[in-house]
Amino acid sequence: MAMIRGILPLIAMGAIAQPIAQPSRPSPFTADRRIQAYQKMAARQPDSLHAQNLLASAFVLKMRETTDPAYLTRADKLLNRVLAREPGNYEALRLKTEVALENHNFREAAASSRALIETAPKDPANWGTLGDALMELGEYDGAADAYQRMVELRPDLSSYNRAAWYRYVTGDNAGAIEFMKLAIAAGTSLRENMAWCWVELGNLYLRTGRNSDALEAYGHARRYVPNYHSAWAGAGKALAQSGNLKAAAAPLEKALAIVPMPDYAAALHDVYALLGRRTEAARQLALLDVLDRMDRAGSETGNRALAMAYANHDYRLARAGVLTATELTVRQDVFTWDARAWVLFKEGKLAEARATMKKAMAQGTQEAAMYFHAGMISAALGEKGEAVDSLKKALELNPNFDLRLGAVAKDRLREMN
Repeated sequence: MAMIRGILPLIAMGAIAQPIAQPSRPSPFTADRRIQAYQKMAARQPDSLHAQNLLASAFVLKMRETTDPAYLTRADKLLNRVLAREPGNYEALRLKTEVALENHNFREAAASSRALIETAPKDPANWGTLGDALMELGEYDGAADAYQRMVELRPDLSSYNRAAWYRYVTGDNAGAIEFMKLAIAAGTSLRENMAWCWVELGNLYLRTGRNSDALEAYGHARRYVPNYHSAWAGAGKALAQSGNLKAAAAPLEKALAIVPMPDYAAALHDVYALLGRRTEAARQLALLDVLDRMDRAGSETGNRALAMAYANHDYRLARAGVLTATELTVRQDVFTWDARAWVLFKEGKLAEARATMKKAMAQGTQEAAMYFHAGMISAALGEKGEAVDSLKKALELNPNFDLRLGAVAKDRLREMN
């Protein structure tokens, strides 16, 4: 397991002693209302660079809610205009760093964050974007130091939720959950950010098999943003993991109707297949191809979520290989290494899959799917002891981590025993 670093002692010192706050009445200031208000402000004050920056920030917020890249493009154009008039505009430069992160330009975001830290070392936002970029680049020690500095400067929703993700990636599931609770308790006026944190808490519960807790968290997220696609998808996945397949279909369908994502389509495929709705299940695989074509049209060359959906269903493996190999050129976090290892396994490239899986497991991430992948690779290589240990660990972490693959893990263990 990876070495425990700075932000863990906040738990040990009792920083998280209070119960999680219940959701308060949502703020009326949605992303849409912010966009409308800032558009009016910018129209009234055409020479105000601050007004342009505020509008750009609202577009970034809306993109995070909807995943629609058009909002990010609009934000970037506004920021470019601001910087054309004032190249050193700090507010615009900071927002440009966020845009770089959202566009997966992680090295650019890291470089920009470091430059901004030279200008404003006590601005926690710069430490946050630096940590975010380093997490995606697989530079976890640097990310821990950045997040630690951010927490010290401003212990709030933004810093605590980053600490939570770091703790999860580095193998502290319980600490991750407690940090995310603290993020929610800290609160914010931004409804979308509150919804995001509730979804992330739900996802942590889901990953650790606490399905009822996950369902409750996703419900809280929808109080802030009723059509939050990830909250609907999470609810569907939690219901499916609980064995309630009939109830699981509707929220997954709702999520796909709002924002079609590969993992939503893959999850709905599995629900339909287990319900015997084969025609509808086949449509979800066809939807993956539609999403792939959309990515290509938008010049998106890597997509590990799509690659995993393909690999999990033994479908279009060559394309999955291209997607994971391309993703690794810009992102070297443990989850991208995991996706790459799983695709290599499916392609029969076992030695390369094993070497790649070691990189995925290097931080001690306690995720059932990772241990399942490691176990299946070891089993194929004839490494029975390692295979049994890894598959047992996967089922210990979450026996229902995947509707189909959880059963595969159990069957493989029975065969080896």
